[in-house]
Amino acid sequence: MAEGDEEMPRDAKIVKSLLKSMGVEDYEPRVIHQFLELWYRYVVDVLTDAQVYSEHAGKAAIDTDDVKLAIQSKVNFSFSQPPPREVLLELARNRNKVPLPKTAPGPGVPLPPEQDTLISPNYQLAFPKRQLPQVEETDEDEEMPDQNPSSQEPSTGAPQQQQTPQRVSFPLTKLTK
Repeated sequence: MAEGDEEMPRDAKIVKSLLKSMGVEDYEPRVIHQFLELWYRYVVDVLTDAQVYSEHAGKAAIDTDDVKLAIQSKVNFSFSQPPPREVLLELARNRNKVPLPKTAPGPGVPLPPEQDTLISPNYQLAFPKRQLPQVEETDEDEEMPDQNPSSQEPSTGAPQQQQTPQRVSFPLTKLTK
């Protein structure tokens, strides 16, 4: 055994021997701690689920069936198998039947048409429409009207006219050398 293995916990020794059996010789010492953390978290999750299943069944203690059910539940909802090779090949054949779009001629990197790329405008800016105040020319002799429009108009409870925003989009320009 290597130096320091005597004071290493039993679980850490197991992780180290698993790494060695898989042919992993060179690794950071923290890897063992990370595997232990993952291992403990997984065991706690499985045993917590098994306890829930046991309580639901009205049992006094957790038994092996509860643990098996909890493990199967974890496998079904945590890990997914890739689709069979035949399915992937059929999907690839169907996808490859559709020809690629033609590239636009010009200098620089040839890109597909703008509607088929991610560089087309994908945002809009909203600017509220502003109505310019109407300025009337008045004589100096006339009395200046009150500048507060809410005091001039009687309150009818009707909503004031809201300004609708104007949408503006800006296309990204192509960079050429």
